[in-house]
Amino acid sequence: MGEQWNYLMDMDGVLVHEEHPIPGSGEFVAELTANGTPFLVLTNNSIYTPRDLRARLSRTGLEVPESAIWTSALATARFLDSQRPGGSAFVIGEAGLTTALHEIGYVLTDRDPDYVVLGETRTYSFTAITKAIRLVEEGAKFIATNPDATGPSREGSLPATGSIAALIERATGREPYYVGKPNPLMMRSALRALGAHSENTLMIGDRMDTDVRAGLEAGLRTILVLTGISAESTAELYPYRPTRVLKSIADLVGNSADPFPAQPAG
Repeated sequence: MGEQWNYLMDMDGVLVHEEHPIPGSGEFVAELTANGTPFLVLTNNSIYTPRDLRARLSRTGLEVPESAIWTSALATARFLDSQRPGGSAFVIGEAGLTTALHEIGYVLTDRDPDYVVLGETRTYSFTAITKAIRLVEEGAKFIATNPDATGPSREGSLPATGSIAALIERATGREPYYVGKPNPLMMRSALRALGAHSENTLMIGDRMDTDVRAGLEAGLRTILVLTGISAESTAELYPYRPTRVLKSIADLVGNSADPFPAQPAG
């Protein structure tokens, strides 16, 4: 057995679908835990705190410690803390984002904030969006947790952070700085949180445009699983390729120590 691998993996489409575990995901996480393999579960969704997500995953039978969950809200807080420690922000988002900003000592205000920080919420308020537009016009820096244009719901697509960011950008002429995937910043902050290096870390995702691209640009090897957004045919449309394509994370159970065998089976 060669070097020890560190795992970064997307949550939705890799481990779970909405509230349901993807078959094999529980066994895979248990195997990583039993082997002492360092891993982080990543999500571009900034709605929930790691504690909330740990509880949600636990209900689906996936035991992931709070410390192994990395969200775009945490990455955004880490970024703002490095840029302007002890600053202020007007936030559109939920507990995942407001908690992360409180924890770095940020003041949340609508009076002359340093930043307007846009995250995910189920109920975007027109009043709050209007306030954000005016604050950006007055000079607040515009940050968005992630560029995803839509999110899933049982009824179909929901407009997500990227769509609302486009609205504010169109109104103000100011482009936001996106922290989440595919920005390699999200991956680098995750690597730092793991204390890992890119050479022996891999990213497992279900999207070519965010997960695989972010992994690639951060210098990681990548695995695309076909249990989420991208199909094998979709993967062919991109000018870059994942290191490996698997039907599901279940295919890694029993092989997590050697995810890139020299000879493909069959």
